[in-house]
Amino acid sequence: MDNGASSYRRFLDGDESAFIEIMKELFRGLVFFIDRYVHDIHAAEDIAIDTFSDLIVHKHRYNFKVTLKTYLYMVGRTRALDYIRHRNVIDFTELSEAQNLSDESQTLEETVLADERKRAVNAAIAKLPEDMRVVVHLIYFEEMTYEEAARVMKKNRKQVDNLLYRAKKELRIILGETC
Repeated sequence: MDNGASSYRRFLDGDESAFIEIMKELFRGLVFFIDRYVHDIHAAEDIAIDTFSDLIVHKHRYNFKVTLKTYLYMVGRTRALDYIRHRNVIDFTELSEAQNLSDESQTLEETVLADERKRAVNAAIAKLPEDMRVVVHLIYFEEMTYEEAARVMKKNRKQVDNLLYRAKKELRIILGETC
């Protein structure tokens, strides 16, 4: 899929199944991206659903100048920031749930070591300032280009490049301390 553009064109032409394809392709990533801002997976799911609802209600706001994924992440980021601005509750930080996607051929020791590395990396990323966390997530977890990440973060490409450079430098320092 070309980041959803062809499916969205089919949806605009009346093919309802195309929107389901878009949801299957992009929903989970959008939820995890929004969760990096709001730190509440249930709120992140609600915001992601609202973002997709906006895509249905305002069909012609998306103008195909950026990828559909980038557009949804831009809208999701804006909605997440609005949510943070308007919530009047105490912010609770939940521990992330470990995913046990182990292969049968993998030994218990390898699984434990891999989980420990994942926890160390996630803990190190959590120590980064917000902009650095977001840029690392967009570039490495969502596999966006620097230009797409820049649009989502409302920064220019050079700022994204600098943030990623500083984030990697900080991660080396943080991970060097824990290893």
